[in-house]
Amino acid sequence: MATDQRITLAITGASGAPYALRLLECLLAQKQQVSLLISSAARVVFATEENLKLPGSPEAIQALFCERFQVSSEQLRVYGKEEWFSPVASGSAAPKRMVVCPCSTGTLSAIATGASDNLIERAADVVLKERGQLILVPREMPLHAIHLEHMLTLSRLGATIMPAAPGFYHEPKQISDLVDFVVARILDHLGLDQTIMQRWGYEPK
Repeated sequence: MATDQRITLAITGASGAPYALRLLECLLAQKQQVSLLISSAARVVFATEENLKLPGSPEAIQALFCERFQVSSEQLRVYGKEEWFSPVASGSAAPKRMVVCPCSTGTLSAIATGASDNLIERAADVVLKERGQLILVPREMPLHAIHLEHMLTLSRLGATIMPAAPGFYHEPKQISDLVDFVVARILDHLGLDQTIMQRWGYEPK
């Protein structure tokens, strides 16, 4: 079980907004203190895939999600891409766990090469240098050699690469079942209890 309840969730511009929203919902339901980072491209994906047009400022996005998930601003904080004085930008203050879901190949590249040109990239760099837990959820196909090399580089640095590739052994009946499969695996790797998806070899609850 995870004892530190602080976690950073970054949402980037790959297809997969349903994964991000469901993961955010589950993290908040488990009383995790979430630092949320959303890229400009992710805002486009939210509008396209979820018909959710996010407001312009981090404060307004925070208010929207706090109301949606019925949590306080102490539990959910949203930071802009250049808020360099936010806790996630410093190894002395950042959460030791971070998930990028979904993770675009552009973000994958930037993290693998240590670019740190925006807060998402910097936050991931901090988690890597502090030997924390970094989970990347790419959603892209097919993958060429550069994508694969970046994944290998990050895996060797200790990051966990978890492609958004749901299984089918649980006999999914709707899209939400496929989303839950991926989110449940992320929660498992974070050491958080989850009951949204049965594990292999166990009867459904």
